[in-house]
Amino acid sequence: METISTSDFKAMEVKAALSALEASEKGLSASQVASRVAEFGYNEVEEKKESALLEFLLHFWGPIPWLLEIATILCFIIGNRFDAYVLGFITLVNGSVAYYNEHDSKKALTLLKKKLTIKAHVLRGGAWQQLNARELVAGDIITIGLGDVVPADAKILTGGVSADQSSLTGESLPVELHESDILFTGSILKRGEAKCVVVNTGMRTYFGKTVELVNIAKPKSKTEEIMFTISKNVTYLGAALFLVILAYALSIHSTTVTIFTFAVLFIGGGVPAALPMMFTIAQSKGATDLSKKNILVTKLDSIENAASVEVLCLDKTGTITMNELEIREAIPFSGTDAKELLALSYLASSTESKDAIDSVVIKYAKDNGAKLSGFEQVSYTPFEPATKYAFGIVKSKGKKFKALKGAPQKVIALCKGLSSRQKADLTRKIDELSLSGCRVLAVAKSEFGKLDSLKLCGLIALADPLRKDAAETIAALREAGIKPIMITGDNISVAREIAKQAGIGEKILRISDIKSLPESKQADAVLSCDGIAEIYPEDKFWVVKTIQKQGKMVGMTGDGVNDAPALKQAELGIAVSNATDVAKAAAGMVLTEPGIKVVLNAIQTSRETYQRMLTWTLKKISRSIQFMLILLVGFVWFQDVVVSITGLVFLMIVNDFLTMTLAVDNSRGSKKPNSWDLKNITMASFFVGGIFFLIELAILLLGMHQFNLDLLGIQTLILLSLVYTGQMGIYIIRERGHFWQSWPNRMVAMVLWLAIIAFTLLGIFGIGMAPLPANEVLLTFAICAAAIIITDFPKHWAYQKLGIGF
Repeated sequence: METISTSDFKAMEVKAALSALEASEKGLSASQVASRVAEFGYNEVEEKKESALLEFLLHFWGPIPWLLEIATILCFIIGNRFDAYVLGFITLVNGSVAYYNEHDSKKALTLLKKKLTIKAHVLRGGAWQQLNARELVAGDIITIGLGDVVPADAKILTGGVSADQSSLTGESLPVELHESDILFTGSILKRGEAKCVVVNTGMRTYFGKTVELVNIAKPKSKTEEIMFTISKNVTYLGAALFLVILAYALSIHSTTVTIFTFAVLFIGGGVPAALPMMFTIAQSKGATDLSKKNILVTKLDSIENAASVEVLCLDKTGTITMNELEIREAIPFSGTDAKELLALSYLASSTESKDAIDSVVIKYAKDNGAKLSGFEQVSYTPFEPATKYAFGIVKSKGKKFKALKGAPQKVIALCKGLSSRQKADLTRKIDELSLSGCRVLAVAKSEFGKLDSLKLCGLIALADPLRKDAAETIAALREAGIKPIMITGDNISVAREIAKQAGIGEKILRISDIKSLPESKQADAVLSCDGIAEIYPEDKFWVVKTIQKQGKMVGMTGDGVNDAPALKQAELGIAVSNATDVAKAAAGMVLTEPGIKVVLNAIQTSRETYQRMLTWTLKKISRSIQFMLILLVGFVWFQDVVVSITGLVFLMIVNDFLTMTLAVDNSRGSKKPNSWDLKNITMASFFVGGIFFLIELAILLLGMHQFNLDLLGIQTLILLSLVYTGQMGIYIIRERGHFWQSWPNRMVAMVLWLAIIAFTLLGIFGIGMAPLPANEVLLTFAICAAAIIITDFPKHWAYQKLGIGF
């Protein structure tokens, strides 16, 4: 049997569909079912299982792990076992943190799979059976009714239903479906019943295609890319300098132990070993801050991504609008006043019904003074897709009449006494309301005792209202340097009206018009428009990828299953508060309060987090430059290392890991999207690192010519000065202006000064290093402090010149 997509089945007549499925209304035989299961598999979402152990071990495969592993092995070879254990522990912690943060990536797939664990009423071998939905195959005949979850994509053979597809599309209004229409997997029936033929199962359903897109959606991790590039650049520099030292060492016949020691020092001092952990802690701090602002972060790297988002695709329903019905306008007709119209619409509804329209009509009528006294609804006939109206039989003063509401064209056709002109005026008004995004109901009543003699009383316009904060939020997004693009399945006229109300803009394009352009012009069309209308679910994924191909960082909001692939593909996927579980699992952030105003909180907090991560990166690269250059010069002068491996471990703990308190430092977010311009960041770091090296060189000369220290004393002096410049240097590196314009967080300052005091005492008392006189230690501290203050001025010039943090 040939595989045909659900959308193709939608265009087929019932007989043609049955023929294509090689099925009949009598159901399939056992042999047909067995052959189709063998060919197409069961009606379930396929899940690719991966080894958790292999996934864990892969986090120890990469540039940073390789270098740390090499350094650990070299430490064992040269006999520094304690230092080897420390480096090994650092490697293990980095890998474990990375594994933990990525372990939630399969949640969306798990939730999708659970959706198919339902029952189905199936005709097999001429007899009706109750089977698990998993056992359904294409061509099966099924019946579905009120409250049922549709178990597979199916085409209606007979009957009519009202289906709630909100779990798929996020749309609040039920969809009316009749013979030959398609029901999608996961829809819930709110009214009616139907006999259907299954057209697709499992991964071939609309639901399954969503799973495929969720699996395919793999946005490039910006955080991983940044860490890899930084590590690569520093490693290249370290390798180049090490080759210089190696050539010199071989020329003077240095020992293998000395060369291996240098290798460990260059790896430990140059490689940003704490970078993954620092980024994780900074992002965790951002996630904690956002949780206090009603935003749950489900993927930590979305914190960093949010700071760089340049384009935000806003799903209209539930994001820009409320995703709930309200009566926008009640229009009386032919002598009926507004309160009477509301009363009649109330009497044509049921207070016991779960119908969304009935609930809205009843509430609005009560809230707006409908004249209900003296009326009693004695019976109620709910809306049926076949009739397209609902009505109540009402008793008043001993007499009965009919109150009816429903589709305007149907109700108008039932009413008497309307002239051609009146019908034309009504049609024009209905079209006008429809184009503004309203669903229109007509309300009629019969004469007393003459239930079939109907008179039109007015129109009720229902709409999904704009969120109160929508226009304000759109304006604020633009001010923050982010381009908003509205995404909607509505027709272009409705989309333009909503875009106008929300202040999004006037350039709204149909998705079909964009896709009809040459491929080279499609991305420009997407980026130049203010909104895209008449979009299909799979198109959202395409829009996100198209923007990303232009090198833009993309955010996407959504609430339905059909939004999940786009939410996962976008660098920042945001599920709104009423989103389905699948959308929440695919997104990087989940809003816990209605509206999108909180998105601005996410962007501001993320930009503050970016500044913290940038500070640590600038500090680490500049410190690496300083460290490797002083090693090089020191080796030329002493033919030995001026920092011991134990000193290196001290420096890694103090200047790398203790400074991770920068993850909670005070910071100011920028007014525009941030960008990891690694070229300028590296240049700024090299500039500051070069000045730090000159400070270190001055200290080295001081130790050699003023203090007259031996090699062990020089090692202590250089270690202390590296700690002093590393800790006090935080004051100038963290501030994009001059250091006095903002002060560090209390915890950052406390740890910084505790480290300085602790190492001052260690140097004086000779704990873990050769002792130095107190006056020499304090003089070294004073020189470093003065030099750091002076360095702030060229640093400020370099930051401004290279646009660091602005």
